[in-house]
Parts: sequence; structure tokens; C-alpha cells
Amino acid sequence: MTTKFYSVLIVFVCTTTFLFGQEYALIPYPNSVTTKEGVVFQLNKSSVIYFSDSSLKKNAIYLQKILGTSTGYKLPVKKLVNKEKEGDVILSIKESENKNTEAYSLDVSNGIVSINSIDGNGVFYGIQTLLQLFPVAVFEDSIVTDINWAFPAVSIFDSPKFKWRGMHLDVGRNFKSVAFVKKFIDQLSHHKMNSFHWHLTEDQGWRIQIKKYPKLTEIGAWRDSTLIGHTRDIPKRYKVERTGGFYTQEEIIEVVEYAKDRYINIVPEIEMPGHAQAAIAAYPEFGMTGVSPGVRPLWGISKHIYSPEDKTIGFLKDVLDEVMLLFPSEYIHIGGDEAKKNQWESSERVKELLKERGLHDMHEMQSWFVQQIGAHLADNNRTLIGWDEILEGGLADGAAVMSWRGNKGAVTAAKQGSYAVVANAKSLYFSKYQSRDKENEPLAYGGFIPLEKVYAFNPIPEELSSEEAKFILGAQGQIWTEFIVEESKVEYMMFPRACALSEVVWSSKGANNYKDFLKRLEIHLKRLKALEVNYRTPDELIK
Repeated sequence: MTTKFYSVLIVFVCTTTFLFGQEYALIPYPNSVTTKEGVVFQLNKSSVIYFSDSSLKKNAIYLQKILGTSTGYKLPVKKLVNKEKEGDVILSIKESENKNTEAYSLDVSNGIVSINSIDGNGVFYGIQTLLQLFPVAVFEDSIVTDINWAFPAVSIFDSPKFKWRGMHLDVGRNFKSVAFVKKFIDQLSHHKMNSFHWHLTEDQGWRIQIKKYPKLTEIGAWRDSTLIGHTRDIPKRYKVERTGGFYTQEEIIEVVEYAKDRYINIVPEIEMPGHAQAAIAAYPEFGMTGVSPGVRPLWGISKHIYSPEDKTIGFLKDVLDEVMLLFPSEYIHIGGDEAKKNQWESSERVKELLKERGLHDMHEMQSWFVQQIGAHLADNNRTLIGWDEILEGGLADGAAVMSWRGNKGAVTAAKQGSYAVVANAKSLYFSKYQSRDKENEPLAYGGFIPLEKVYAFNPIPEELSSEEAKFILGAQGQIWTEFIVEESKVEYMMFPRACALSEVVWSSKGANNYKDFLKRLEIHLKRLKALEVNYRTPDELIK
């Protein structure tokens, strides 16, 4: 293990930021932070991490590993025996008036840190806050010397504003490694996000092994060429090279467990009935022509769509059966967006099916399609969620809506008593540019979403009453990867906008002081640097 040396000046700045500064550089900022009189907490070689309940042992080991990596201290993890001393950390399950399992309290008294919650989930979030109280060097991946691992006595009470606090990652257009997906999950956990929307299938690639249908990955996971440059470029140019990849079921299980240990739920997305060209390339009998169109090398929306035949529904039920074995998530995402219906409209067979099923148009045919899938998920105690197009033709019973085309879908769903997640493309699509100076930015999706716009976003649409607003589960940011091949570029597009979103969905008073956020972010970016995250420095902090 290597050792890093911080200069005296940097050590002084990092330490005094917390000891003598007026505010703590915490992101997302807790609901209540009170500096106390009393003994400063000082981590040292004889510190011990105690846990009161066996369910907290994994949390204690998680903290032990992070602290040990940067400090070099071999901190023991022990069951609490009421013999704690200055410099110790106590993780406890305790009853509280706040019955939210994600709520926690963090208190420093007599030089001892106590993190309490009614559940291990809340304790984990308390640990994330604890780590941000330390000097930023605590996030280094090797031993750092000459650091005063200390911070003042403080009392923090905290709980999240929204139930769903998430990020989406598209691996269908450009595959991302298991190692990177784990790093992505780590960053969500550091920001107290609890939902990872894993976009696993697309026109350009099928990324999850389905054992009953091996050609989905043998054929659907690979394409022979890829568009170079932007979709609107004329003439179009292609890189002729086999590219792709997929996750084995063993790898999926590994990632799901990794996320579970960090209290993050993974919501898998299996696209239907559109965005299905890669699957149809592998099994053309479930498409409209019976001929394989190949895996799509171009971005945009494919004309190829699943057939609305019973055999196709059976195929997708088989796929989802394996998906449900791998993912314990209550919610299973089925896409439902941008389904071009030209092939349906020109098909005499589909017109016959319309009459047989008593349907009036192709929107109702898509609704029928989604309802079959929704019923199957419900039979397995799961809940269907899809992009807001699933509202067209009638929402399936019990389904939830992810609203991307503005807030309209969320408003419609909430007003009819259905749950919704806000994923507004105008504020939460992190694939868009972060600066108007596009010439000096990496090629992006298009559009402009600055950091301040993300921070100002309100997940509750103003059209909703207080009762209707209860159906808004929360919000999530989206990363689409048409123009994001490099994993470091995912981070560049994501951060620090994801930091702003984390505060929007966590802080009970909402994100309401951008200047204060920027002051805290200036220090927080040093944490991201220590974590080797490739963030973009916001324009306001460029000196």
C-alpha cells in the first residue's frame, strides 16, 4: 500500500474548514446541524468501531475499510459492551419518533461519535455524513500522513424528503464494465441516493444474459459498426468494428449484492415494445417482418417493434422471469417509450388483432401489450414502471409512471392516483451540455442543463394539490450514452449535477440556496477528486 503526504497548509485548510468554519461542507445538507460545545472527536490508532446489533456489522466493516485505507489505522470492529472511550464510533439501532428507516441521528459527545437509526439503512446514511465531517483525505485510496483526523462536537438529525432518489445509466448504446458500474453505485451511496435505474436493453445492444434465449447475447449484444459523430451529421460516418458486451447472470448477482450492501435498489429496464431491434435481430420471429434487421449501428429511434402476438408476450414473460430471479426490486421497468407503430399500422394481421381484442387504435394496442406484461409482473408481486408513453391508451392497473417529457406524465398519473417518478428531460438529462460553450465541451446529446438549473428543480409539479403530491415518489437523473463511450466521460457528465440533484431529493427544506451550495461544493469536489471521479468544475468555481 502506498502512502500519500499532504502539505501542512493543505492539512490546515482541510481541518480548519470544519473546526472554525461557519458551515459544514455536507452534500446533501442534513435537515438539522448544530455545533456543540465540548470535546472534539479525534480518530486515533486505538479507536474502535462498535455496533449494537448484529445487523449493523456489515456497516461497521464498511466504515472500517474506508477509514483504514486512508488513515492506515487497523480499527477493530466489536459488539457494543458499553466500554467506549474518546475516539470510538458507535453504530446503534434505537427506537425513534421518526419511523422512516432512512432517518438517522449523528451525535458527538465526550469525544465519541454515536450514529443511531431504527434501521441499518439510516445508520449507513449516518456513516456517509460522518465521512464528510472528516478532512477530504479520508476518501483517498492509500494511506495519507500528517492529517489531523478530527472534527468538532456536533449534533445532526436527518431524514430524506423523497422515497425515490435515483440515477439512470444507459449501457445499451455503449457497454460499461462491472467495475465501473460498482464505482457508479459507490457514488450514489456517497450522495445518499437509493435507486439505480439500469437501462439494460436497446436497439443498439442487449446487455443481460437470458439463459432460455442465448442468442440475445450471442447476437444481440454485438454490433458490427457504430455511428461516428452526431446523429444529425451529414454525411453519416461509421466506425466498422465489432463492439458490445453483456453481463452474465453471475455478474448481475454480484452487482445486485454490491448495491444491496449500500442500500441501493437496482431497477432493471427491459425495453418493449419499441427500442427492441437488438432482440429482434437475435429472434426475428418476435418482430414484424420475420427477418433479422441486425443490431442497429445508428442512434435515434428504430422502426423495428415487437409484434403484438401472444407468442411475443410469452417470450417477454420468459425473459422477465429470469430478470425477476436476478433482481429483487419491487419495480421492473419495461420502457414503453418512442415505440414507432408504422409496422403495426401497415400490418393486416395487427388490424385483425385490433378487432379481435376490441381495441380502437395502435395506442390501445400498446396499452394492451403493456397490460399483459403488467399483469405478469403483478402475479409475481412486482410493479411495472415505464416511461410516460405507457399512459397513452390507458395505464395498466397498478403501474407507475416515469415522466421524462416534462412533468405532464407525472401530473396525469398523480391525479388519477398512480405513483410517478419525475425524470424531466429539460432539467434531469445529464447527457446534455453543461455549458453554452459547446466547442470546448465533449460531444453531447444536445441542449443545455447548467448546474444551477438542476439545483433549482422541484420534483413536485405545481399543478398538484398536497394530496396528489403524495403520489410523486421522487426524481432521478438520466445518463444516455449515445455519445459517451469512455467511462470517465459518464462521470464528467454526471458530476457535479448529481450532487445538486442529491440535495434536491434529500433535503427536507429543498435546495434553496445556490450560493451556499457552491461554497460546500468547492470542498466536496476535492472529495470527488480523492475518489478519482472525473467531474466537471462548474463555471462559477473556475478561477
